[in-house]
Amino acid sequence: MKDASSSFSIKKWHADDRPREKLLQKGKAALSDAELIAILIGSGSREASAVGVSQKILATAENKLHTLGKYSIQQLMEFKGIGEAKALTIVAAMELGKRRQAETIMTRPKISSSEDVFQLMKPLIGELAHEEFWIVYLNNSNRVLQTTQLSKGGITGTLVDVRLVFKNALAVGAVAIILAHNHPSGTLRPSSSDIQLTKKLKTAGESLDIKVLDHLIVTEKAYFSLADESMI
Repeated sequence: MKDASSSFSIKKWHADDRPREKLLQKGKAALSDAELIAILIGSGSREASAVGVSQKILATAENKLHTLGKYSIQQLMEFKGIGEAKALTIVAAMELGKRRQAETIMTRPKISSSEDVFQLMKPLIGELAHEEFWIVYLNNSNRVLQTTQLSKGGITGTLVDVRLVFKNALAVGAVAIILAHNHPSGTLRPSSSDIQLTKKLKTAGESLDIKVLDHLIVTEKAYFSLADESMI
């Protein structure tokens, strides 16, 4: 009896339809998202080719790589033809893409607005399911000296060591800082503790002549700037 998987073998496809050959002959831009993922996983299942499996995965992610990037290893392994090794490969590829975006954005030489800060921090904390608090350290031209994770907490909050904030500022020679943290709940409005912490850091910074320029609350799609709202 003929192997049911043979008709789904990429090796039997026309050369123009094989993802690897297509990449070599036509370049990466010629491939669809499903074809690129198919190259990652290498093979499909008995019922579908690697491209077919990839198309099914993307369909559940609304055909958005942004959504696929949130899938866990366990979620990916629920698809027929995706074992642990293939799931790990997809997750690793998604993470590399995210880091590449963050690396590109983090080379931005100067912060001129709250939007600049949002674009800097969104790839780092916008999608997280837990809260993280970061500090952007700036020189006297508002150029980024360092972007540092100060603390990492649970879903409802995180602790901030004020002394560590300014120890780092002095170490890198910062004259100004911008605070940023995410709200996993998606709520943009600052809490009373957010406002109190901002005031506390601003007061502490004044004694060291280090300005607190802003405090951003970041979510996946938007942000709230305390400076823009005259709350700092």
